[in-house]
Amino acid sequence: MISGLLSFYSSNYPKTLIYMLQRTEYQVMPYLRWHWQTNNFSKVMNRGALERTKRAKLLLLLLSVGILLQVIISIWIVHLGLVNHVFWQIEIGLCIFISYPLVWAYLITLPLIAAKWLVVKPKERKQVEVSKKIFAKSKATKIAVAGSYGKTTMKELLAEVLAGSKQVAVTPANKNVAVSHAHFAAKLTGKEEVLVIEFGEGKPGDVANFTKTVRPDIGVITGLAPAHLDHYADLNEAGKDIFSLADFLNDKKVFINGESEAISVFIKPTHNIYTYEAVGNNKIRNVKVDFTGTSFELDHNGSKLKLASGLLGKHQVGPLAAVATIALDLGLNKNQVEAGIARTIPFEHRMQPRILGGAWIIDDTYNGNIDGIRAGLNLLVELKAKRKVYITPGLVDQGVETRAVHETMGRLIAEANPDKVVLMRNSVTDFVQTSMELAGYKGDLRIEDDPLNFYLNLEQFVAAGDLVLMQNDWPDNYY
Repeated sequence: MISGLLSFYSSNYPKTLIYMLQRTEYQVMPYLRWHWQTNNFSKVMNRGALERTKRAKLLLLLLSVGILLQVIISIWIVHLGLVNHVFWQIEIGLCIFISYPLVWAYLITLPLIAAKWLVVKPKERKQVEVSKKIFAKSKATKIAVAGSYGKTTMKELLAEVLAGSKQVAVTPANKNVAVSHAHFAAKLTGKEEVLVIEFGEGKPGDVANFTKTVRPDIGVITGLAPAHLDHYADLNEAGKDIFSLADFLNDKKVFINGESEAISVFIKPTHNIYTYEAVGNNKIRNVKVDFTGTSFELDHNGSKLKLASGLLGKHQVGPLAAVATIALDLGLNKNQVEAGIARTIPFEHRMQPRILGGAWIIDDTYNGNIDGIRAGLNLLVELKAKRKVYITPGLVDQGVETRAVHETMGRLIAEANPDKVVLMRNSVTDFVQTSMELAGYKGDLRIEDDPLNFYLNLEQFVAAGDLVLMQNDWPDNYY
C-alpha cells in the first residue's frame, strides 16, 4: 500500500505515464482506464520499455516541466504566502504538491485530444477520400480479409502464394484501419495485379466502411471470437459488422472459416466454406501433422494437388486450402500453387516451433482468442512427447464474455490433459483454475506470480523430450 502511494512520486513516474500512453497507442480512454486500475506505478513497465520517439520525448518534456512548475508553485505558496493564515498557506501548498501526479496524468491528455480533433481527424478524412478514388481506378483484383483473428496470417499466406506469379501488394503488418488503407493506397503504382487488404474491427460499422472504400472483388472471413469487444454490444454485433463484407459481395466470392464455432449463425449456402475437410465442394484428404509441418491433398475441379507447408496443426489446413483455391481461381497453375504453399512457414509467435534444451517449444503467444486455444490444445494432444506442458496467462479483450471464455478455456485444458499446466497470475486466473478443477484435471498445476522471470528462465523448467505449448500474451496494460 505504502509503496504504491510512493510510486506516484517516483522520479520514474513521468516516464511511466508516457509509456502507458505509448502502449495504448495514445488513445486517451484506454490510457485513463489503465491509470485508474494501477495501484503501483513502479510495477507498470514489466514487459517493455519506453520507446524514445519524437512524440514520446516531447510529451515527456512537457510532463516533466509541468510537474516541476507545480512543485515550485506549491513551495512558493508555503514560503511567501498568498493567504493571511499560515495554516492555510501550508494546507494549500501541500494540496498542490500532493495532487501533481493526478493533475498531470490528466493534463497530459489534452494536447493529444486537441491534436486528434483539430489536426489528425480532418487530415485522415481527406486521405480516405483520396484512397477511394485510387482503389476505384485500380485494375488489380482486390482481396479483403476480415475476422476476429487470423487476418494477418491469411493475408501473408495469400501474399506468399500469389507473389510467385503475380504482382502483389499487401497492407503491412497489422495496419488494418481506414488511415492505414489510405497510406497503402497512396503507395500503389498501378502495376499491381492483386491487392490484399486486411480489415480490422474496432467499432460498429468499421468493416462496412472499409468495404465501401476498397470495393473488394473477393472476401475472406477468417473467424469470429470474443476479441476487441470494447465497442460492440456483443459478439453477434461484431459478427454482423464483419459479415457486411459478405453482404457487399452478395455472398459470392466469399471464403469463410467453417471451423469457427461462433460463425455458424452467419453462414449461407452460397458461401465457400473452408475446413480441414473441404473448401466448398473441393475435398481434402490425407492430412498429416508433425513437428516439421502439415501436409494434405486437395481435389480441385478434378485435379489433385499435393500440398505441404511448414505451418503446424490441422487448423492450418483449411486456410491453406482456401489460399490454394483462390490462387487457382486467379489463374495460377497446379505447380505454382504447390510451390507457393511449400514456401509457407510459421510466423513469429504464431505456432512457431523451436528447440530448447532438447524440448520442443511451440510459441503461440500472439494468439488471442478461444478458437486459437482450442486449435493449440488439439495440436498438443495430437503430437507425441514424453511430457506435455501448457503455459498461458489467459486471454485479453474478451469484454462481457471474459468469464465464460475462460471457463471454456479451463474445460478445454482439462480435456487435453497435459502433464503440467502453468497459469500466469492475473484477473482471469481463478476462472480458468476453477473450471479446470470442475472438469476433473488431475495433472500438475502451477500458478506463476512472476511471468517475466519464468519466461526468461524457461530453459530451467523444461527437459529433453518435453513438448511445451505457450499460448497468448498479457501486456502491461491488462490485469
